[in-house]
Formats: sequence, C-alpha cells, structure tokens
Amino acid sequence: MISMEKTKVLKYVKKIAIWAIGLYFAAGVILYFVQNKLIFHPEVLPVNYQYKFDIPFQELLIPVNKKVKLSAVLFKANRPRGMVLYFHGNSSNINRYAKAAPDFTQHGYDVLMMDYREFGKSTGRLTEAAMYEDALLMYKVARSRFAPWQIVIYGKSLGTGIAAHLASVRDCRRLLLETPYYSLEDVASQAAPIYPYSLMLDFNLPTYEYLPAVTAPVTIFHGTEDETVPYASGKKLQELLKKDDEFVTIPDGGHNNLRDYPLYRRKLDSVMAL
Repeated sequence: MISMEKTKVLKYVKKIAIWAIGLYFAAGVILYFVQNKLIFHPEVLPVNYQYKFDIPFQELLIPVNKKVKLSAVLFKANRPRGMVLYFHGNSSNINRYAKAAPDFTQHGYDVLMMDYREFGKSTGRLTEAAMYEDALLMYKVARSRFAPWQIVIYGKSLGTGIAAHLASVRDCRRLLLETPYYSLEDVASQAAPIYPYSLMLDFNLPTYEYLPAVTAPVTIFHGTEDETVPYASGKKLQELLKKDDEFVTIPDGGHNNLRDYPLYRRKLDSVMAL
C-alpha cells in the first residue's frame, strides 16, 4: 500500500514538473517573439502632421539612405552657444519629450531631438545597430553647426545607452544620463530572473561597456523609486565613472518625474551653466 501511494505521488510530481517545464519554455518563446512590443511603444505620425510647440523650432527630415529618413526637431535658443543632442525614451515620439527642451534652450543651447526608426515620422526598421548609426548622423548634423566642445549629449531612459555609445566614439562637452540602465539584459533579469536573456534579447544596449570609454564629464540622474528602470541597475554604473563624474540620486524620484524635483533642476542648471 505504501509503495503504491509513493508511486502515485511520484507520478503526480512528475506530471507537475512536466507542466511547469512546458509553461516555462512556452512563456520563454512568447517572450522572445513579443520582446520588441514590450520594450518599444512608438506612436507613428502621418507625414503631413504639423508640430506645435511653445518655443521656436525647425522640423528636419534627415535622409539616411533612399528608403530611410529620420524625423527630428531642432528647438532653437536665442543666440545659441552650443547644441544638446537629446535621445528620448521608448514611448510615443518627439511630442512626449519636447517639454524638456526649455531646460536647455534657457541656457543658450539648441536642442536636436530625433525620433528613432518606427517612431513619429521616422521610417526604416528599428535595430540596435541602426540606433547607433542614426545617432552618429545626428552628431554629424550638430558638427555642421558647432565644435565638439559645444555639443552636449543627453540620454533619457532608453536613450541613455545610445547616448553613452555616441559619447564613447565622438568628442563632446558633456554626457548627461537620466534614469539609465546597466544594460537591457540587466533590467530584464531584475524583473524576471529566470531566463537566459543574453541569448534571447535582440536589443541589449550595454551602457556599462560604453561608459569607460567616455572621456567627457558625465552626470547621471536616477530616482530611488524608479518603477521602470530599477535604481539598482543605474547605480551599478557609478563604479564606472571617472573621478570628477557625478551620480545624482533623487530621493523618491520615479522614472518620468525627475524634472519635478528641485535637486534635479539645480544640478542640471549647474552643469549646463558651465
């Protein structure tokens, strides 16, 4: 009798284990195929869409090749002394992030804000290599107007990896990162540490690989209550900073509200005034 009971239990446990393994692999397959929808949330705009902003601006359509064009907006400062290359987050398009432009134009910096491929009016297929390529093109536009020491590279959220890569291969005045990640693999691992993301992710954006090669001064902003990119992921970048670089912790700051905190504004104003 005892032997039969043990056999039943073992069969039950085996069945549960098979189901669990099956669910694990099924969920992993689904995760692999929907990963881009989980990472990117673009909002496409019609080609005839007219931007409306409260500060002077110029819309740019920058050709990459015969098939791909990048949509960008140049926010204009009064008598500009430099340019900020602004790489935005993973949602919507330029409309969502334009509110940040006055933070820089008030200090005499034009702001060039680009939509990634598949965002806004930009065309072409979005890949990690394409993001780096397009960032280099934005830098080329900036260099047609300003010297490297007049160019500030700014990345927010998703854009921090792109900004860090650009600053690692091109000279600039300063690199500013808002709510950065160690890598997308690190963010995914902290959210659900049960899959081999290094083998699954089409996008990794390893910020940690690029920061050591950045010779310009670096300032990082991260809130302790970030619900999208864990503070712990951004904090790991601090050990890669140079002696005079700065990691600014915003107590209670979330992912999209750092501009509401006086500490963020004071620090940003101080570095932009340099």
